[in-house]
Amino acid sequence: MSLASLFSPEHFLLLSSTATALFTLLALWNALVVQDSTARRVQALTAYRDMLKAGVQTGRRHRTRASIGSTAMPLITRVVAALNLMRGRQIERISLRLARAGWRSRDALAVYVFAKTILPFVVGFGAILFFAFGAQPLKPAIRYAVLFGGFAVGLFGTDIFVRNAGDRRIHRMNNSLPDALDLLVVCAEGGLSLDAAITRVSREMMTASPDLADELSLTAVELGFLPNRQTALQNLTRRTDMLRLRSLVNSLAQTERYGTPLANTLRILAAEYRDERMMRAEEKAAKLPAVLTVPMILFILPALFIVLCGPVALRVIDLMNGH
Repeated sequence: MSLASLFSPEHFLLLSSTATALFTLLALWNALVVQDSTARRVQALTAYRDMLKAGVQTGRRHRTRASIGSTAMPLITRVVAALNLMRGRQIERISLRLARAGWRSRDALAVYVFAKTILPFVVGFGAILFFAFGAQPLKPAIRYAVLFGGFAVGLFGTDIFVRNAGDRRIHRMNNSLPDALDLLVVCAEGGLSLDAAITRVSREMMTASPDLADELSLTAVELGFLPNRQTALQNLTRRTDMLRLRSLVNSLAQTERYGTPLANTLRILAAEYRDERMMRAEEKAAKLPAVLTVPMILFILPALFIVLCGPVALRVIDLMNGH
């Protein structure tokens, strides 16, 4: 079959008529089938809420299964379930501490409990092996100090790691909060409701501050699902434990309760937080000369003395040697 016969007008008309018939059937199907948009929206919001609560939103860096590995996670889950470590009054407090660091999934809680329980024994056993197979024998006092030090590191290392991760996350959120408030002011002045404004701001802040965008997204979803909107706002402060967000939540709660203008409240808070951020930057700049004194004494001045006095010292040595 030649190329001219393959693209003949008869073949073109046949293909176009077939495509037209298919598109017509699809259009009739979409027009006749009853689509429950409300149910579909509720289902989408439910999936989005579960995704945010699990801490697996697109673009997040903290993914427990990805970081630990799909092979180790089932083993950790079985060990935690066998030892019944997920029971106790401190589980809720640990969950809030992990949520402050950005880990809200149940896998993260299982990993934390597993590490908290296993690491002291692993580090202690490693110290014993080091003492047994070490090249040089150590004194008994040093052995006991290393053993108890390793046990303490294994016992408190997990808490220190989680607290430091939470502090770094809170610091990043504090730096990005004034910008988010400015966007909230723009959205409020544009006529958006609180839910729509928080959703839009979380979408806009995803690139600049993924941590703050994640918290705002979860708050927006909870505002649409929870029967009491105050509970959704209070959950934001419980998850983050930030003084600034606590002030913001109190202002939003008063706005919701008394009907005060939202834009004015947000504008005042944004200006206050921006001034506070500038004051912190100025404070760090004022401390910089005092902080640089020790590095200058230790690193810069010796090199300067070597450059200035080195040729003179070499010349004196040559003269003393008779050259």
